[in-house]
Amino acid sequence: MTGRRSIALAGAGLVAVAWMMWPAPDAACDVPVPDGEWSPLGYVCYRAAAPITIDGKLDEAEWSGAPWTSDFVDIRGDLGPTPRFRTRAKMLWDDTYFYVAAEMEEPHVWGTLRERDSVIFHDNDFEVFIDPDGDTHDYYELEVNALGTEWDLLLTKPYRDSGTAIDSWDIQGLLTGILVIGTLNDPSDTDRGWSIEIAMPWAVLEECARKPAPPEEGDVWRVNYSRVEWQAEIQDGAYVKLADPETGRPLPEDNWVWSPQGLVNMHYPEMWGFVRFSTAEAAPEVPVLAEADWLGPAEWALRLLYYRERAHFADEGSFTANAAELGLEDAVAGLPTSWPAEIAVTPSMFEARVFARDGTTLHISHDGRLWRTTRPAGRGEENR
Repeated sequence: MTGRRSIALAGAGLVAVAWMMWPAPDAACDVPVPDGEWSPLGYVCYRAAAPITIDGKLDEAEWSGAPWTSDFVDIRGDLGPTPRFRTRAKMLWDDTYFYVAAEMEEPHVWGTLRERDSVIFHDNDFEVFIDPDGDTHDYYELEVNALGTEWDLLLTKPYRDSGTAIDSWDIQGLLTGILVIGTLNDPSDTDRGWSIEIAMPWAVLEECARKPAPPEEGDVWRVNYSRVEWQAEIQDGAYVKLADPETGRPLPEDNWVWSPQGLVNMHYPEMWGFVRFSTAEAAPEVPVLAEADWLGPAEWALRLLYYRERAHFADEGSFTANAAELGLEDAVAGLPTSWPAEIAVTPSMFEARVFARDGTTLHISHDGRLWRTTRPAGRGEENR
């Protein structure tokens, strides 16, 4: 079963992009496939008229012109429960920084980790994920708790693809500001929550963009946000995580995100939202992707091929060069690309590609990297 939906505006600067249902895999797969729909959210990131003071207050006039994202949902989307507390975010940019702000409802704001590059999600935290060129490789992760302690990472590729997290990498020039609306680490009262402002320098973010930054008008980056929330109670005047009575270990944390992942794993960049950069200063809303831009769904079709190839390898011990064996005809119906995909395999690798009528070729490899190239004029694949 497949479906397509026209792109529609969902509020100032917010959009819903085309989505597809995907068929369930027929074989065991070493890469779990997200459940539900592929429906990444979208956001138009406007230019800030003046620099933002990074203090967590969100009181600059520039923020008033930036739309809020939709409220965060469970990381699994509709398959998970509604978050207990509200979370939402905003974005802006200027020549120096990509700005992110978030508000988080929280009746008890607490934090314990004070050393940079600690495993911050062991506290409640706010997390940022950025894949500048959208190929799912070479992307950034930043985690910050209510104390303002930071953990920044460079991921060479997702863990499922044997990626490495470079813990020693730092966002040089990173600015973060926290505002606690209440009292931090004080169980004796009830807080309203906390807010955060983040400024990430383009001089660092452009490292994985493979082009100079800041982005140009209309450039689209893949971005997502996560909030980790532990269940806790007050014992002897201190916050203590709720534990499983059988194991004594803390209960699993809640993960609330902007764009649903379809599984409990943030390291599926293909599920992250689309952020389109605009040089306008909070102008009327525009769609993140043009109505005719089918490349997102076409890329998703190749991602389905990647999942199926991984399942085939897990089941048969080899990849297949026969796209028909992967059973994806329904998933690609109606897309203006050649199909079946061309697949080249070796005993340990594969690369697949499809051709589009506009001259674009889409590629995906065995380790999940997905990229585009443009064919020279005169080649004949456009009519396939």
